[in-house]
Amino acid sequence: MRKRISAAVIGLGVVGASLLATTSASSHGYSDAPPSRQALCANGTVKDCGAIAYEPQSVEGPKGFPAAGPADGKICSGGNEGFGELDDPRGGKWPATKLSAGQGYTFTWRLTARHATTDFEYFITKDSYDPSKPLTRADLEPQPFMTVPMGGKQPDATVQHQGTVPTQKAGHHIILGVWNIADTGNAFYACSDVDLT
Repeated sequence: MRKRISAAVIGLGVVGASLLATTSASSHGYSDAPPSRQALCANGTVKDCGAIAYEPQSVEGPKGFPAAGPADGKICSGGNEGFGELDDPRGGKWPATKLSAGQGYTFTWRLTARHATTDFEYFITKDSYDPSKPLTRADLEPQPFMTVPMGGKQPDATVQHQGTVPTQKAGHHIILGVWNIADTGNAFYACSDVDLT
């Protein structure tokens, strides 16, 4: 009888571990236009990125930004300690995509799991932002410059949003993309360095 109970407990443990592995491995997505820091790590443009180079889709953290969500200084990693390389400002030397303020642009996400979605939000840093320091809420404009509501719908594997880069901006900035999931307490975070001319 004890052997049967032990076998059942071990079997349940194996099934549970498999389900957890499948759930975490299948989820997620990231911004690749403009290229996010995790996209730059995954495609080899930026080296010494650690684990994020192999799973750029996994920058998941609590939703509710900016009132909730990852702590200041840990926004680009979604609060994940294993992805801390994304919060490292690298002396302000992250490659930046050249954009023009006031220009129309197609913002793109790659989704490896298509979760029911509340919305996508895009924030940009203030003119006082210092790219040599980790990103904080105080560095960002308080409101997103673009919000794309989804009403709980499931997006396609490639998501594109037509938007306009905010005017009256110049120099190195971060565009923070936030993908808010409708049926969990989480969101996905993507920091894209841009050079506005």
